[in-house]
Amino acid sequence: MATISNSLPLKHGISLWCPQHASLNRIRFPSSFGSPASTRRFSVVSCAFANENREFVIVGGGNATGYAARTFVEHGMADGKLCIVTKEAFAPYERPALTKAYLFPLDKKPARLPGFHTCVGSGGERQTPDWYKEKGIEMLYEDPVTGIDIGKQTLTTNSGKLLKYGSLIIATGCTASRLPDKIGGNLPGVHYIRDVADADSLISSLGKARKVVVVGGGYIGMEVAAATAGWKLDTTIVFPEDHLLPRLFTPSLARRYEEFYQENGVKFVKGASIKNIEAGSDGHVTAVKLENGSTLEADTVIIGIGAKPAVSPFESVSINTTVGGIQVDGQFRTSVPGVFAIGDVAAFPLKMYNRIARVEHVDHARRSAQHCVNALLTAKPHLYDYLPYFYSRVFEYEGSPRKIWWQFFGDNVGETVEIGNFDPKIATFWIDSGKLKGVLLESGSPEEFQLLPKLARSQPHIDIAKLQKASSVEEALELAHASLQAGAAV
Repeated sequence: MATISNSLPLKHGISLWCPQHASLNRIRFPSSFGSPASTRRFSVVSCAFANENREFVIVGGGNATGYAARTFVEHGMADGKLCIVTKEAFAPYERPALTKAYLFPLDKKPARLPGFHTCVGSGGERQTPDWYKEKGIEMLYEDPVTGIDIGKQTLTTNSGKLLKYGSLIIATGCTASRLPDKIGGNLPGVHYIRDVADADSLISSLGKARKVVVVGGGYIGMEVAAATAGWKLDTTIVFPEDHLLPRLFTPSLARRYEEFYQENGVKFVKGASIKNIEAGSDGHVTAVKLENGSTLEADTVIIGIGAKPAVSPFESVSINTTVGGIQVDGQFRTSVPGVFAIGDVAAFPLKMYNRIARVEHVDHARRSAQHCVNALLTAKPHLYDYLPYFYSRVFEYEGSPRKIWWQFFGDNVGETVEIGNFDPKIATFWIDSGKLKGVLLESGSPEEFQLLPKLARSQPHIDIAKLQKASSVEEALELAHASLQAGAAV
């Protein structure tokens, strides 16, 4: 899943909750952060965890945690040293599956655990619960952290455990934004998706559903609607904007996807806001009432209106009030020595665009986890230099007339050039001051997809007039590649 936590003017880019900063140097941390040694203030504990001391503690159970655990293992610093505290009932898993293959119709080979534990999403080993045991990692399941004492370096869990940490990594991710109870936001039949339990509850409803209303036209809405279309359910997507995924898609690009969804039976209600969700005499949802007075019949409603960084109970750890989340530097250190934050919850310096960002995407979760642990254990001064990347893969179940798979790299700023007819390829290029800033490609070849991050990171100068005249996506990418090579030769 990939979401944007709050509204942004389009000029600030799709991927990020990231207002412009005049300089990254405005981020201030205690002077002790200038010393590599300040990241290595570890407590000495026994391998058997005979007491409540933990050398390293990760709070959270999502993608970032799984990849952080693997990195600790690679450094030989996990066995008897690492503790993971999570509210989840499962070992860390590749969360994007929950709105993709997990929701496939039951006769279309849906994904299930243990099939998508981290780190299979990046081609790595499947880290099942047994893997954590074998690596000597202590797992505290279904026991969320409820309090932190920074001075004493202790955590309190819901069950009453008191854990003393040497170094703490906060990887709590996000929670789904919810509609208020007073308008029916938690009625039986209303669903949100953030974890396996949420997805299981939705699947149970889909098995009995006739009419589905999906609230939200972003990533979650598009992916869930693609799944319910596979279930052959009457599906309507409702959203207040003029077109799908407005934080990334241009109106022209969105139209192509909307037409494809409509061909698969999905209906759209655009420019509409929810007034309330109505229930029948049994308390179960029966309809969605809109502000314009119209009513949509529904026995299942899925809400996908964004997410909020899960900062509780860490509000005392350098919260960024502008983008949300916990403020960190280029090595994911917070303003509190020995405390780090990674993944969706981290507000970090987006080096290549000179601004602070909070990215809700699996790619950043993986990379930030690896970078943080490497920096923590090796005290290297290398700063995180992330290239924003987003993708979606839908309609991939057996029997689908076509699979949809797009990738985007870079920043969606400036004017756009669209090439292709969506049969099957289409590409959109974002160009600002003559430089290629971002590119989105639908149904590209492996070689074409591999070109995208090179273009977005190098930002070559490109001739817009020539690009506009390209007769195909292939020709447009060749022109962009030639611009890249020309820039490298200078």
